[in-house]
Amino acid sequence: MKKLAAFSLATVLCLAQSGARSGIDRSMFDTSCKPCDDFWRYATGAWVDQHPIPADRPRWGKFDELAEANLERLRNILEAAANDRNAAGDRGRVGDYYASCMDTAAIEAAGVKPLQPMLDRIAAIRARADLVALLVSLELEDGLAPARIIDVSDPQNADQVIVGVTAGGLSLPDRDYYFRDDTRSKTIRDEFALHVEKLLQLLGDPRADSSAKAVMEFETTLANATLSNVARRDPYNRIHKTNFAGLALLTPAYDWAAAFDLLKVPRTVAVNVSEPEFLKAFNRQLQDAPVETWKAWLRWRVARARAQYLPKAFYDEWFHFERTVLSGVSQQSPRWKVCVASADGTLGEALGRLYVEKHFPAEARRRMQQMVENLRAALSEELKSAEWLTPETRANALRKLATFDPRIGFPVKWRDYSAVQVTRGNYLASREAAILEDRKHAAAKIGKKLDRTEWSMTPPTVNAYYTSSRNSITFPAGILQPPFFDMDADDAVNYGAIGVVIGHEMGHGFDDQGSKFDADGNLKNWWTDQDRTEFDARAACIVKQFDSIDVGDGMRHTGKLVTGEAMGDLGGATLAYKAYRKSLNGREAPVLDGLTGDQRFFLAYARVWAAAQKPEAVRRQLATDPHPLAKYRTNATLQNMPEFHKAFTCKQGDAMVRPPAEQCRLW
Repeated sequence: MKKLAAFSLATVLCLAQSGARSGIDRSMFDTSCKPCDDFWRYATGAWVDQHPIPADRPRWGKFDELAEANLERLRNILEAAANDRNAAGDRGRVGDYYASCMDTAAIEAAGVKPLQPMLDRIAAIRARADLVALLVSLELEDGLAPARIIDVSDPQNADQVIVGVTAGGLSLPDRDYYFRDDTRSKTIRDEFALHVEKLLQLLGDPRADSSAKAVMEFETTLANATLSNVARRDPYNRIHKTNFAGLALLTPAYDWAAAFDLLKVPRTVAVNVSEPEFLKAFNRQLQDAPVETWKAWLRWRVARARAQYLPKAFYDEWFHFERTVLSGVSQQSPRWKVCVASADGTLGEALGRLYVEKHFPAEARRRMQQMVENLRAALSEELKSAEWLTPETRANALRKLATFDPRIGFPVKWRDYSAVQVTRGNYLASREAAILEDRKHAAAKIGKKLDRTEWSMTPPTVNAYYTSSRNSITFPAGILQPPFFDMDADDAVNYGAIGVVIGHEMGHGFDDQGSKFDADGNLKNWWTDQDRTEFDARAACIVKQFDSIDVGDGMRHTGKLVTGEAMGDLGGATLAYKAYRKSLNGREAPVLDGLTGDQRFFLAYARVWAAAQKPEAVRRQLATDPHPLAKYRTNATLQNMPEFHKAFTCKQGDAMVRPPAEQCRLW
């Protein structure tokens, strides 16, 4: 084992003491399966068998179990706020929003009246100038138009916020859904056309059938000019800097001047166009597609975007396609769950602040900070001892690691929602008010210095993320709960669970995407050619491994899609293990519940990925998600780790041991 940098005693976690509980639940084990044959099944099989997927979910696992517990916590907060007529400020705002969502009688009574002003504006379109004017006005909406202005960091100067122009307009999960010719994909397209027709019928469209065909043709044209999800993984494919004049030249049929003016964006600010070919296709559609086609598509987009916030008939149709057809979910969630999720997604930091006050103790934050520093030290030693790195690249990598900004639990400053007008008893109006203020809030950042403290996840979220432009790693309070982080458990369990998450997010700074950004968040090549070639070879090992795994029914991951997440898993598990061993300070961990410390570490890692999915959800994930399936986040990762093989006495020839020449290593 490579020597690790020493950790100060102040940062070492020492819970593996006599009398400590292991934190491992043996009832999860499927002991009929040997750990060296299928470790995921061995570690989690009994739990998976005993916890069938609820009818209102596409999957069920330990992630989902914690997310469900957080929903209950948020429900209690929201119901108390909604029932307190004296609640003011953010507490009153989230309470009123939740009450409006729960008031289904008012939603039913309103019918489609809340949409009528927008539908009237669409109906009033007579000429292309009217169409463009309406599309410009949609810059204040959330993703209704095919392209829109957003705030992004300048790829060459991350501290500066510039204009970003996005590609959108697709209603299916990914551009390839419009073109795959397998039976399942064709069925989804048929179902989609029927879904469009039904929602338009609910709006009262007398030509819903022909409108649905027009929508499908229109979106297929846009999809043909859209980057694939694999192509989007390369940031250089999404960076095309220009200025206002260049943008106007690229899409002359659109009134960018009016759009900039509406959002109060200076025309002197630099512009990044994520997909120029898409904008060219957008321009052709503005010039050539019949105005009636545009009107049908706009009616559809309005119905689709708001179906969840309208009467039951709309919600039911939205649910049938989005949740049943695409993900295999057969039953709707209780209304309170819908409304809790909506409040979290709309007023996330206002609700998150209340969650943190109640469910995230200061000691948890301190302990997480200690673990982050231990993982940082482990990665530092890995980089220093990586023989294949040249001194120049190593120095750049160490600088990037040293400047990682860990954000734990909640933001250092909270979002101000005072401008959001929430109206109790008017759910859709309240949501649209929040969207409007969010768009204004985002546009106001353009032309200014980047606020590196802002978050893009709400505090109750069960997840974590890395941001290239900020070089930051973020761990919301929502994930800092068992089984990821247990204040009372043995260190081995915490390192195997949240420790791996920490290492995973650190690893994203050096994966196939993050490695192209420097310590300051700029898109800049800081590698020598020799080192980049070696790095690409190590990434290619991961691609080859996942391309070769048959997950059932002949389905496979797309290796180039899951590369970054798989690298994060392998790097995270490797770093967390090394940090755990160093935290023992030369001692061996005690055997608890018949398990060594190393065994508890790997069992805790596998436990996080205890999960089952509906077949439709599996297909959707394989097609669109950069994360591998849960089973392979466990097994494919550990097949590459000699430390795991030693812990469970696995040998060459066992399914959990790849041949040494094929084992993937990052550093």
